[in-house]
Amino acid sequence: MTETTVGIGGAAESTDMVLNIGPQHPSTHGVLRLRLVLDGERIVSAEPVVGYMHRGAEKLFEARDYRQIVMLANRHDWLSAFSNELGVVMAVERMLGMEVPERAVWMRTLLAELNRVLNHLMFLGSYPLELGGITPIFHAFREREELQAVMEEISGGRMHYMFNRVGGLKEDLPAGWLGRARAAIADVRTRMDVYDKLVHGNEIFRGRTRGVGVLSAEAVHAYGVSGPIARASGVDFDLRRDEPYLAYGELQDVLKVITRTEGDCLARFECLLDQTHNALDLAVACLDRMAELPPGPINQRLPKVLKAPEGATYAWTENPLGINGYYLVSKGEKTPYRLKLRSASYNNIQALAVLLPGQLVADMVAILGSLFFVVGDIDK
Repeated sequence: MTETTVGIGGAAESTDMVLNIGPQHPSTHGVLRLRLVLDGERIVSAEPVVGYMHRGAEKLFEARDYRQIVMLANRHDWLSAFSNELGVVMAVERMLGMEVPERAVWMRTLLAELNRVLNHLMFLGSYPLELGGITPIFHAFREREELQAVMEEISGGRMHYMFNRVGGLKEDLPAGWLGRARAAIADVRTRMDVYDKLVHGNEIFRGRTRGVGVLSAEAVHAYGVSGPIARASGVDFDLRRDEPYLAYGELQDVLKVITRTEGDCLARFECLLDQTHNALDLAVACLDRMAELPPGPINQRLPKVLKAPEGATYAWTENPLGINGYYLVSKGEKTPYRLKLRSASYNNIQALAVLLPGQLVADMVAILGSLFFVVGDIDK
């Protein structure tokens, strides 16, 4: 008997493969690159490579006055534009020691929750799409269109609303707007069972997500992960409850902080879905309160040139994707000396470095999509 040794290309059996996902991959909600090291079908290590969409927003803040920076702030996370504006104007108002009229406080809370629903609906539709289910995205856009219509009527914008102002909101509500908003919310609520049954109840979807991509609470704390992703791993933290701002202090009986303990892809989807239901409940509660408020101003009169006093402050909000923070430093001029933005997606995406190793390549997109990020929010 003669033994024959067959070579397979330069000791390939002992060499890891390096695979680049992106930077134009369609499942990444923007331009993200992942550098994966593979051992067969298993991921050995993962490195998120960010910066392809970097616009230098923080530096641009320094060259714009306090009215103009609102335009820059609402564009990094294009699915949460209203909430992004809100954090900036709250930081400036805190520097000025300014009280916002009650009507503006309740209206901001209402619009922030509607913006949360719009954000979540996009991910509730796009995540099943990444796993091969095309139907939910059509439902998601139908529900989004209902809410977009009332947001567009009040602000004039469909994505970048530009409705917040330092001291309140741009203008008062159009006649009959509260009724139209209530009708739109009621329509969306009646059709939310599509996601409960069609997606969450689908055995293929559950098979692709249950037990996949488990993120531990320790990793959440280590990487500063926040929002629905952190709460899916059992980290019970929500600024709306723990450090109430706007009108959330008066909505504690309606507000529910949704948590899970599994920390897998399915738990992250469940947190997002349940939080959408609760955001609609909060919006209805805000509408009820708005109907009781007497007529009054919606904003404060500002000087022609707005200057913040010298000093520094930090404002943070519970944005749809997690915690957004704004560290504002002023030297007493009409432009910020420094405005540091802490965006939710930037921290959340770092967890991929511990989440992907050991997983199958086939599960990579399922894990990536379950982190619910916007790449502009990472790169800003």
